[in-house]
Amino acid sequence: MNRREHLLTILGEEGVEVAQRCSKALRFGLDEVQPGQELTNAQRIRGEYIDLVAVYRMLVEDGAIEPLSDADLPDMEMKRQKVEKFLAYSRDCGTLT
Repeated sequence: MNRREHLLTILGEEGVEVAQRCSKALRFGLDEVQPGQELTNAQRIRGEYIDLVAVYRMLVEDGAIEPLSDADLPDMEMKRQKVEKFLAYSRDCGTLT
Protein backbone atom coordinates (compact mmCIF):
# COMPACT_ATOMS: atom_id res chain seq x y z
CA MET A 1 0.00 0.00 0.00
CA ASN A 2 1.39 3.41 -0.90
CA ARG A 3 1.01 6.77 0.87
CA ARG A 4 -2.05 7.79 -1.14
CA GLU A 5 -3.79 4.51 -0.37
CA HIS A 6 -2.99 4.90 3.33
CA LEU A 7 -4.33 8.45 3.36
CA LEU A 8 -7.50 7.37 1.58
CA THR A 9 -7.97 4.60 4.13
CA ILE A 10 -7.47 7.06 6.97
CA LEU A 11 -9.91 9.53 5.38
CA GLY A 12 -12.54 6.80 5.26
CA GLU A 13 -11.85 5.85 8.86
CA GLU A 14 -12.20 9.47 9.96
CA GLY A 15 -15.55 9.68 8.17
CA VAL A 16 -16.72 6.61 10.06
CA GLU A 17 -15.53 8.16 13.34
CA VAL A 18 -17.60 11.28 12.63
CA ALA A 19 -20.60 9.05 11.96
CA GLN A 20 -20.05 7.03 15.13
CA ARG A 21 -19.81 10.14 17.27
CA CYS A 22 -23.01 11.51 15.69
CA SER A 23 -24.72 8.22 16.56
CA LYS A 24 -23.57 8.54 20.17
CA ALA A 25 -24.89 12.11 20.28
CA LEU A 26 -28.26 10.94 19.00
CA ARG A 27 -28.39 8.20 21.62
CA PHE A 28 -27.11 10.15 24.62
CA GLY A 29 -27.27 13.86 23.67
CA LEU A 30 -24.81 16.43 22.39
CA ASP A 31 -23.94 17.57 25.91
CA GLU A 32 -23.30 14.08 27.33
CA VAL A 33 -19.77 13.31 28.47
CA GLN A 34 -19.01 9.62 28.10
CA PRO A 35 -17.62 8.03 31.29
CA GLY A 36 -13.84 8.25 31.25
CA GLN A 37 -13.87 11.14 28.77
CA GLU A 38 -13.49 14.88 29.28
CA LEU A 39 -15.30 16.21 26.20
CA THR A 40 -18.97 16.36 25.29
CA ASN A 41 -20.27 14.53 22.25
CA ALA A 42 -20.53 17.88 20.44
CA GLN A 43 -16.87 18.61 21.17
CA ARG A 44 -15.87 15.12 20.07
CA ILE A 45 -17.82 15.46 16.79
CA ARG A 46 -15.90 18.68 16.15
CA GLY A 47 -12.59 16.95 16.90
CA GLU A 48 -13.37 14.07 14.55
CA TYR A 49 -14.38 16.53 11.83
CA ILE A 50 -11.09 18.39 12.28
CA ASP A 51 -9.26 15.07 11.87
CA LEU A 52 -11.22 14.38 8.68
CA VAL A 53 -10.38 17.80 7.24
CA ALA A 54 -6.72 17.41 8.18
CA VAL A 55 -6.41 14.16 6.22
CA TYR A 56 -8.38 15.66 3.31
CA ARG A 57 -5.85 18.50 3.23
CA MET A 58 -2.99 16.01 3.22
CA LEU A 59 -4.51 14.39 0.14
CA VAL A 60 -4.84 17.84 -1.45
CA GLU A 61 -1.18 18.57 -0.70
CA ASP A 62 -0.22 15.25 -2.30
CA GLY A 63 -2.18 16.20 -5.43
CA ALA A 64 -4.66 13.33 -5.04
CA ILE A 65 -7.75 15.51 -4.50
CA GLU A 66 -8.64 19.01 -5.62
CA PRO A 67 -8.89 21.60 -2.85
CA LEU A 68 -12.24 23.13 -2.04
CA SER A 69 -12.75 26.62 -3.36
CA ASP A 70 -15.40 29.28 -3.78
CA ALA A 71 -16.36 27.48 -6.97
CA ASP A 72 -17.70 24.66 -4.74
CA LEU A 73 -20.13 26.97 -2.93
CA PRO A 74 -22.96 26.41 -5.45
CA ASP A 75 -22.63 22.64 -5.00
CA MET A 76 -22.70 23.06 -1.24
CA GLU A 77 -25.79 25.24 -1.51
CA MET A 78 -27.46 22.66 -3.75
CA LYS A 79 -26.75 19.99 -1.11
CA ARG A 80 -28.16 22.22 1.61
CA GLN A 81 -31.33 22.75 -0.42
CA LYS A 82 -31.64 19.01 -1.07
CA VAL A 83 -31.31 18.24 2.63
CA GLU A 84 -33.93 20.89 3.47
CA LYS A 85 -36.26 19.40 0.84
CA PHE A 86 -36.02 15.96 2.40
CA LEU A 87 -36.35 17.35 5.91
CA ALA A 88 -39.65 18.91 4.79
CA TYR A 89 -40.68 15.59 3.23
CA SER A 90 -39.86 13.77 6.47
CA ARG A 91 -41.91 16.33 8.37
CA ASP A 92 -44.83 15.71 5.97
CA CYS A 93 -44.46 11.95 6.52
CA GLY A 94 -44.63 12.49 10.26
CA THR A 95 -41.13 11.17 10.95
CA LEU A 96 -39.62 14.57 11.79
CA THR A 97 -40.96 16.82 14.51
